[in-house]
Amino acid sequence: MPTPVQVAIIYYSATGTVHSLATTAADEAGTIDGAEVRLRKVRELAPPEAIASNEAWQAHVDTTQDIEEATLDDLEWADVVLFGTPTRYGLPTAQLKQFIDTSGPLWQQGRLVNKVVSSFGASATAHGGQETTLVALNNTFYHWGCVIVPPGYADPIQFQSGNPYGTTHVGGAPDQPLPGEIQLTAMRFQTRRTVQIGQALLRGGMGRS
Repeated sequence: MPTPVQVAIIYYSATGTVHSLATTAADEAGTIDGAEVRLRKVRELAPPEAIASNEAWQAHVDTTQDIEEATLDDLEWADVVLFGTPTRYGLPTAQLKQFIDTSGPLWQQGRLVNKVVSSFGASATAHGGQETTLVALNNTFYHWGCVIVPPGYADPIQFQSGNPYGTTHVGGAPDQPLPGEIQLTAMRFQTRRTVQIGQALLRGGMGRS
């Protein structure tokens, strides 16, 4: 029998790049025996006029209205969480950070200990802070007491995608395409590795109390 595991994909995306990676992660997690999956976006903080000033941003907001917003219940429910964020000056976005900053009550109760987590993201330029963003995001998980699962170079696709910290993509500008097959394959590998490690820890008696 497969080990039941609860997986949350929690992300922020302005114009669709990280959304593409997040939906790929959710789809891949859904193919794993025993996995129950929730795809959740965090709440948008930007004012409507700022969103409306960027055609791609507005279009993405309009086309993703059916995706539920993340809550602390999703975070507590999950055994495995994959977090996705664009880069903002080499750091996670304010939108994702604001959600994380509401997690204090769960942290104080020890409800986040031993959750299995992994991170992914995107930037507008090749050296725009992808790795520092993921490392900065992972700092949160040390405080929570999580088990951090990077993709590393544990699969040949990682030698093509080039990021052992987590799947990333250069995109977001109007002339930049959404993640291609290499990045999506890397995202699938990262997701499967993370969920399977979560299942192994659950079988060993760690994780959910």
